[in-house]
Amino acid sequence: MNTPSPALRRASAAGLALAAACLTASPTAATATARPTTDRDRAAATAGHVPGAAAGLDRYYRQRPAWGGCVQGPGDKTGHDLEKAGVRCADVTVPLDYADPRGRTITVAISRLKATDTRHRIGSILLNNGGPGGTALESPPDIRMAMRETGPRYDIIGFDPRFVGRSTPLDCHWPVGTSLLAAGLGRGSFERQVTLQKGLADKCRATNASVLPYISTRNTARDMDVIRGVLGERKISYLGYSYGTYLGTVYTQMFPGRFDRTVLDGALAPDDYSPRLLRGAEPENERALSAWAAWAARRDDAYGLGRSRAAVLATVHRIVAASARGPLTVGTAPHAFRLDDTQVPSLLVAGIADDTDPKRAALAEQLSVLARAAAGQPTRLSPEFTEVLRGMLTGGDANSPMAQTAIICGDKPAPRDPERYWRDIERHRAEHPLFGPLTRNIGPCAFWDRPREAPTTVHRDAPALIVAATGDPRTTYRSGRALHGLLPSSRLITLKGANRHALYGEYGNACVDGEVNRYLATGRLPADDRTCVKRSG
Repeated sequence: MNTPSPALRRASAAGLALAAACLTASPTAATATARPTTDRDRAAATAGHVPGAAAGLDRYYRQRPAWGGCVQGPGDKTGHDLEKAGVRCADVTVPLDYADPRGRTITVAISRLKATDTRHRIGSILLNNGGPGGTALESPPDIRMAMRETGPRYDIIGFDPRFVGRSTPLDCHWPVGTSLLAAGLGRGSFERQVTLQKGLADKCRATNASVLPYISTRNTARDMDVIRGVLGERKISYLGYSYGTYLGTVYTQMFPGRFDRTVLDGALAPDDYSPRLLRGAEPENERALSAWAAWAARRDDAYGLGRSRAAVLATVHRIVAASARGPLTVGTAPHAFRLDDTQVPSLLVAGIADDTDPKRAALAEQLSVLARAAAGQPTRLSPEFTEVLRGMLTGGDANSPMAQTAIICGDKPAPRDPERYWRDIERHRAEHPLFGPLTRNIGPCAFWDRPREAPTTVHRDAPALIVAATGDPRTTYRSGRALHGLLPSSRLITLKGANRHALYGEYGNACVDGEVNRYLATGRLPADDRTCVKRSG
């Protein structure tokens, strides 16, 4: 995927991630009540820098961060880059279980790029790049650049959510880098998926049973409010991408009156958040794939995938069919990989969430390699494709897919009967042969323990700025509009003609960026919804 800024890498990780249990992407079943309804919510709502803070939680809100360096070792490039940009880092202590604030604690890693225009300082803005399971500790420098002249007026705060990145990371020792896989073309491959997905859930339970019940969006929102208190802010602004829009929505519901300017980019509506986040997004993914196929057809001399949209799509189907007959071997030792019909669709989903030329070229190069492998020809892998396959098929060192699964499974229950998934796959296979077996497939949540809390529901209005692209294949435009409907005071910025997930500061659309920056600068939402248009060419 090219070499985007850290913020985009996170939003794109939402690509494979959100793709992966989702997401997205993808952005949602958030709900909240007219007032905090549990003891822990009442405690968090009253705790902070105020007299009478709830016993047990007040010590978390009153702690002072020990700002220091961000480098954790000689090979820590992220830490070195942050320090070079003037960012400082700290750990915030939070309770593992907010119902037992005197019990076990964990740490949440935060970073801060301080406001330099202190005379006109607005406050702190907290960042989340989605996933779930994405980090944002590294993002303040990129967001300051995106905010242009408004950036110096904010303390820009990155954080890694609980059990993500540097925040007491979760490691279930998974042998794969994503649980977002297709059911394949037959019953046998689906049965292998059932075994694999159950094994992933069992590994997390065997290695992390004591913490899994407390990995959830609601607890992350509680951590966010502790961060707000630790920073000494009565209200905090927020920028969330993809799943981060769901997290932001949950925060507005659990902590009304504690948020200021709120931007939700690539928004996810409550009912669209579930362990199968891409379920129902098949049409958007097919349109994005079709648009990519037309792009590739115009460049057949470079990629050899076909000279028409239909021909390119036929090549894609041939690759999947060949991988169903036997795994495709790509690359050469020591960098050789095997992909079958449960894995190839995951590459497609990950590759079509960005319609910029570099991203489309990356997918075309990958499909060219797979087409040669399907024809029985030897292949060579670029370093970029090698890293993609290593991350997807072996997991590497990333904890994102495990944290993503734990968060989603901890938020909302999944159907448990494998036959229910199989029937759903079969019902949609004819209409959506490429994506139906993936979006409807079984996942680890089918074998997870039930969530400890009910999902948050949206019962409160919140004046947020929602940003959505009409062709977003992760968190669909329909989902963004639905969230807008749930929040009557919100405003919707629509980007027409883009098959892209996550826009602000990354896609380069001056209209979208201008609308967001005006809001962040003034605190005033547009008088009405606005429409921007993708640049041609």
